[in-house]
Amino acid sequence: MDKSILIGLIGMLLSACATAQQSETEAIKATIRNFSNAGDFNDAKTLDKYLDENYRVVMNQLFGSTEVVIMPRSVYLEKIASKEFGGDSRDITIEKVLVNGNTASAKVTFKGTKMTFVSIVTLVKHQNGEWKMLSDVPVVI
Repeated sequence: MDKSILIGLIGMLLSACATAQQSETEAIKATIRNFSNAGDFNDAKTLDKYLDENYRVVMNQLFGSTEVVIMPRSVYLEKIASKEFGGDSRDITIEKVLVNGNTASAKVTFKGTKMTFVSIVTLVKHQNGEWKMLSDVPVVI
């Protein structure tokens, strides 16, 4: 009798953990989709809501460069607002989400009419429970 109660409690605990993990994963995916959508519409004001204050784009040897270039949040938002970046309706495929406490990463494919790239994105969970984008490391394919 005691074994069946213990097994039942363990099952309930595992189920609760899996549900919590799935809920976090869905919140992370929603943040990534909202981030992408705001960029697609060059809506820097909305995009700003999904970026952590420390957000940056890390471009490793992109667009003919032989170096790693780090673009800070402010420059990225300026490029979105000026329409130098964004403005392309993209399909998003979120291939993998890894949650590690209050941080997460995901492999995301952004396929647009202008360009397709695969990114490793990092997100952080703020004290209010909101997930925000911390970094984007794209590779153009």
